[in-house]
Amino acid sequence: MAPPQKLFLAAIVSAVLVAATGYGPNSAAEDIVHSSCVHASYPSLCVRTLSTYSGPTITNRRELAQAAVKISLSHAQAASKKLAVVRETVGKKRVKAAVVDCVEMIGDSVDELSRTLGVLKHLHVSGGPANEFRWQMSNAQTWASAALTDDDTCLDGFKGVEGKVKTEVKHWMTKVAKVTSNALYMINQLDESRGKPHV
Repeated sequence: MAPPQKLFLAAIVSAVLVAATGYGPNSAAEDIVHSSCVHASYPSLCVRTLSTYSGPTITNRRELAQAAVKISLSHAQAASKKLAVVRETVGKKRVKAAVVDCVEMIGDSVDELSRTLGVLKHLHVSGGPANEFRWQMSNAQTWASAALTDDDTCLDGFKGVEGKVKTEVKHWMTKVAKVTSNALYMINQLDESRGKPHV
């Protein structure tokens, strides 16, 4: 067994090398995240959310698209819970009507993102017929687009409404819409590459 001093020195050297060269256990994942987010709808948000993704290590575009959809789904579910609370507490009739509609829209969005994720998990990126891949990708794109439309429709319902509730809902739903837009971009990128690893 090496002396404690040598083990400590080796650990420091290793840490310095990783910091200096960028080569570490997550460097490949960080590379694919940064390169893929460059042209996303919201690049900074894309990098921030995917870089802090706590799921399995991302090694290719398929896993990247799945991670992006999971992030979008998580935000939509969180917004849904908050909206459900607001629905029970808001008093003004016009505002309540907008919130009720928004609860329905975000519920649809959660369902559509779940369907999108289901398609991506069973995507035949290689070895299968091209028409099957196209059909799966078309479904994923359709569901993700529908989710984004629902997010926008929720916000449209607050036109002409002012106050704290609108401000809060706009904050929640804008974030959901942005991460969903980025997720749709990743799905479209996956379509173009047919799920091939990114180099």
